[in-house]
Amino acid sequence: MQSVLALTQQQAALRRSQTAARTSRRRQCAWVQCRAVSTAAAEASVKLPATHLQASAAALQQLQATKGVNRYAMEKKSSIIAIGLTIHNAPVELREKLAVPEAEWPRAIEELCSYPHIEEAAVLSTCNRMEIYVVGLSFHRGVREVEEWMSRASGVPLDELRPHLFLLRDRDATSHLLRVSGGLDSLVMGEGQILAQVKQVHKVGQNSPGFGRHLNGLFKQAVTAGKRVRSETSISSGAVSVSSAAAELAQLKLPTHDYNDAKVLIIGAGKMSKLLVKHMHSKGCKRMTILNRSMPRAEALAEEFPEVHFDIHLMSDLMKCVESHDLIFAASGSEELLVHAADIANMPPAHDLVGNQRRFVDISVPRNIASDVNTLPNAIVYNVDDLKEVVSANKEARAAAAAEAEILLADEQLAFEAWRDSLETVPTIKALRGKAESIRAGELEKTLHKLGDGLTNKQKKVIEELSKGIVNKLLHGPMTALRCDGADPSAVTETLANMEALERMFGLAEDDLSPAQVQKVAAKAGGQR
Repeated sequence: MQSVLALTQQQAALRRSQTAARTSRRRQCAWVQCRAVSTAAAEASVKLPATHLQASAAALQQLQATKGVNRYAMEKKSSIIAIGLTIHNAPVELREKLAVPEAEWPRAIEELCSYPHIEEAAVLSTCNRMEIYVVGLSFHRGVREVEEWMSRASGVPLDELRPHLFLLRDRDATSHLLRVSGGLDSLVMGEGQILAQVKQVHKVGQNSPGFGRHLNGLFKQAVTAGKRVRSETSISSGAVSVSSAAAELAQLKLPTHDYNDAKVLIIGAGKMSKLLVKHMHSKGCKRMTILNRSMPRAEALAEEFPEVHFDIHLMSDLMKCVESHDLIFAASGSEELLVHAADIANMPPAHDLVGNQRRFVDISVPRNIASDVNTLPNAIVYNVDDLKEVVSANKEARAAAAAEAEILLADEQLAFEAWRDSLETVPTIKALRGKAESIRAGELEKTLHKLGDGLTNKQKKVIEELSKGIVNKLLHGPMTALRCDGADPSAVTETLANMEALERMFGLAEDDLSPAQVQKVAAKAGGQR
């Protein structure tokens, strides 16, 4: 017995050493670095950030290297997959085709989870990114199914979509979401709006069955990470948002750089418009016109800024207002183009102080101002992709804060991984108890058969309770070794080593999907026929 115990201890020590080595290698993986490209580079071609290229290339190599192999047998647990496109790697013309309004997120989650190999799903769709997060029973099949959904939902053929997509798996995927929530992947580094959007994904997910335990935990951790970055570093100091960058760009493009020399119109009265008013007012703008579908919301916006003089109009006055203004911001939730070149071709040019040019700044996705406006001699339109000119000037000032944020995000990454790893023991606990119960029931039946029919029901019950008591006492130690709350990464590592040792000793490890997973895949596949 002592020799068996010593052997078991040696095996556990070896497993802990191997697990620690794997953990060390995983920690050496590069963080996903989504960097905004320069304006010139963006005009020449659309390029993925270097680390996205590395991670995506690694994922592609995995797909190619496993042709003809039973990939289920290679995957011991479900994969967290992030796939999508951002302002860093896709033009606004493509992003707006894939944009999913918040009201449609539950439907999108339901559709994604209807695929055979997708267990959970979440959608993060903003003006700068459209990202899908899923938990896949199979990484390879899950990727294929998400791509299929994206192409079908947007109407964009896969061969046109794939060059702009990033593909991240597990650690890279979770790291990416944490950086997104922290504002490190934003066009305007440190902007706070993205944290509110990540919070909203988590909130909407609470009413969506497909937003399961893993993604709920991931987005909850992302919200925590985003809050820590903003409270414990200076990355969000100053004006940092798409709206603030739009206000800076517009001021930069005005010949006099003075808002009061231009007649300013804002289309929309939502959050983006509110931020626009805030930042333009801070830059000295004292008069603005608000155009909105409903009067109450526009009036509520005006009440928040009593120092600014507002003229409020309904959308029916759109062209009339465009003609009488020089600087037009589009920040509405409309999914259709509101202004085309033909609408303004015959309008008189703007006045001399703004260089006789009518300027449109469109920060809506989908866009509200048609790109053909740029073909007119006295008009020009800027969209969210043009904000890079302003953003590049603020990057160096935020570099130190970004480095501090990366350290905080590393802590949050480890916390999430420890929590997720702790979930791995649940199937082993169930399998061990199930196997013990199967053996107990079988041996009890043999024993009762040998004892014959002379036993009373009370005696049979006593024997059965005896067998259950022995099994429970024998399982107490292994079960205790498998339970972990995930709060301590080192404890999780030890628990996983215990789990692997028990799986080997009791023959619990499976080479394929669990019966429940196989049944789920079969049921979904059958439902799609």
